[in-house]
Amino acid sequence: MSVIIANASTRVPVHLWIVGVLSLLWNSVGAFDYLATQLQLEFYMSQFSAAQLEYFYNIPAWAVAAWAIAVWFSVLGSLALLLRRRRALDLFVIALVAMLASTVNSFLLSDGLQVMGNTGAIFSAAIVVIGVLLVIYSRAMIRRGVLR
Repeated sequence: MSVIIANASTRVPVHLWIVGVLSLLWNSVGAFDYLATQLQLEFYMSQFSAAQLEYFYNIPAWAVAAWAIAVWFSVLGSLALLLRRRRALDLFVIALVAMLASTVNSFLLSDGLQVMGNTGAIFSAAIVVIGVLLVIYSRAMIRRGVLR
């Protein structure tokens, strides 16, 4: 099923809007998590153990920067997708590289696995998988001429 946009020659598939809105919601949750953690909002941080709080508050600056890039470029990528901009692919690729850097810090260079446990590792893997899928989807939409 496609929607015809006035003054546009390319049909916009309905799944673009679905993927765009769902990715924006998903990435907005990530943005909230980042902000709440960085601002140390009591109502949010109170759900974590003392060991988890110590871990979060001692993430190296480069890893916090990677986390910020991953979060905000993902949000921008989702917005670009909804605006049908080719730039969505670039934004999602940058976000994915930053996600991978942040994940390397969490699970290879620090004790993130011990602190966050298997659930944290699974959730981090899901975040990366979704990032990869958004890159693949954006590339496909460029090839189909949907993103301009």
